Order: sequence, then C-alpha cells, then structure tokens
Amino acid sequence: MRSREYGPDLTPPWKRSAPAPEVPAEVDLVVEEVTTGFCGAVIRCEKTAQGPVVTLEDRFGKHRVFPMEPRGFLLEGRVVTLVRPAGPSTAATAAPQGPARTASGSIAVPGARARVARAGRIYVEGRHDAELVERVWGDDLRIEGVVVEYLEGIDDLPAIVRSFAPGPDARLGVLVDHLVPGTKESRIAASVTGDDVLVVGHPYVDVWEAVKPSSVGIARWPRVPRGQDWKTGVCEALGWPPHTGAAWQRILSGVRSYKDLEPALLGRVEELIDFVTVPVG
Repeated sequence: MRSREYGPDLTPPWKRSAPAPEVPAEVDLVVEEVTTGFCGAVIRCEKTAQGPVVTLEDRFGKHRVFPMEPRGFLLEGRVVTLVRPAGPSTAATAAPQGPARTASGSIAVPGARARVARAGRIYVEGRHDAELVERVWGDDLRIEGVVVEYLEGIDDLPAIVRSFAPGPDARLGVLVDHLVPGTKESRIAASVTGDDVLVVGHPYVDVWEAVKPSSVGIARWPRVPRGQDWKTGVCEALGWPPHTGAAWQRILSGVRSYKDLEPALLGRVEELIDFVTVPVG
C-alpha cells in the first residue's frame, strides 16, 4: 500500500525519529553499543561485504565487532551514528604519524633510563591518587627522577612538611582532593604553602571523579548524599559490588592516557611536576 502523501513509508513525518549526529569512528573513541550495552574504545573500523563494521575493546581487553548502523551507539549518553573516518586514518593499522608519546602526551624517549631520584617529592592524598598518577605520568616521572608518595589523608601534611624540610634544591609538591575555598583542606594547604612548597588541588570529592565517566563506561558520576561515604555511595548508585578496591581497579583499567582524565586534574599534576623539576633561579 502506498500513501499519496507520505510515499511508501506510512509513518507520518512528525513521528519519524530525527537522524542522529554522525561521528567519525576514530581510534580510541569510547562508545557504547545500544542493544548490548557493550562499552569500549574503537580500535579499528573496516568495510565488509555486509557493510562497515567497527571493533571495540572494553576495559578488560575483550574485543567485539558491531555493524555501524544508524543510531547504533551512545557517545557520552547521546545516541550517535558512527561513520568511517575520512582519509588514510580509516584503518587502525595505518602507519603512526609523528613521534611516539607517553600516556601523558609527552614525546617518548626510547631506551631512556630512569634518573636517580631527586631530593624533591610529590605527595598525593592516597593510594588511588598515586596509582592514577603512575598510570598516566609514570614514564615522565622516572625520566625526571621524581618520586610520588601518598599521605593517607591531609591531616598529617604539616608534620610531613616539617620533617621533609623543603628547600630550593628539595622542593615539595602536594596534590589534594576537594581543594575548594573555605574547607579544612584549604586551610591546611595555606598553612604549609611557601617558596619551596606548592599545594594544588582539584574540585572533586575523590580522585575517582577525575576520571571521565565515558572512560569508565558510565553516563555520569552519581551524586552521593551528604554524610554517606562517597565511594560506597558510588558503588551502590552504579549497581557495583560494595568493594571499593575492586571498583577502583575497574575505574583504573579504563584509563589509557591523559585523554581519560578531566582537565582540572591534568593541569594540577603538570604544575607539580614543573615545580619540583625546574631549576630555581
């Protein structure tokens, strides 16, 4: 049956779905397939007899191949249509352009040996913070000879600074969670900051939140009611098992490079590395 007004499609125009935006399936783009919920990074897209397909790799290294159908994927919670990238970068096997880079985006130095540790140090609040910094900046820190240690909380920072005895040749940089004006953290930071001590922070309650939600395979970080343990509340809201250690490994496995982190954390860590490595005077 054919409608004179609508043609072969009997669906009225006002009921038809609007076309989803087209997004090039560039390597490392993280998307979710709408029918299966499989979330992963693009590792290649190719043409087949049945049409174009894309291969995704999830945080556990598992690969799945999906047809690149209209409205077939979610990107940061929005329905999109993946298309093959234009030009020679379509195949993931194309020759890499430019120098190799570390996870932080710095130019890699092949065969470089770790430098003898400097007197200066970078302190972070906890083990998760230290593991995240190692994941992204580890190669850079070894070349610069910078050691990262963790505080297990900011309350002990004044005593640590006194014991460390920072000076022009032994600077101390500190990364603090949830460093916002008027908080206990901001008051402690102000009490120890000086010419040879730099305390910087990010606005997140915990460093988990500094990882982009799309890299973890979620639409957004949940809001946890005031008074509830934040990490426990996150696990509960996301339907994850109530084991924060396992949850952290799940989050960390989604971090491949600086692109998986929020700018509010990236800039602060780079600032600390510069502070403890740039010669004084």
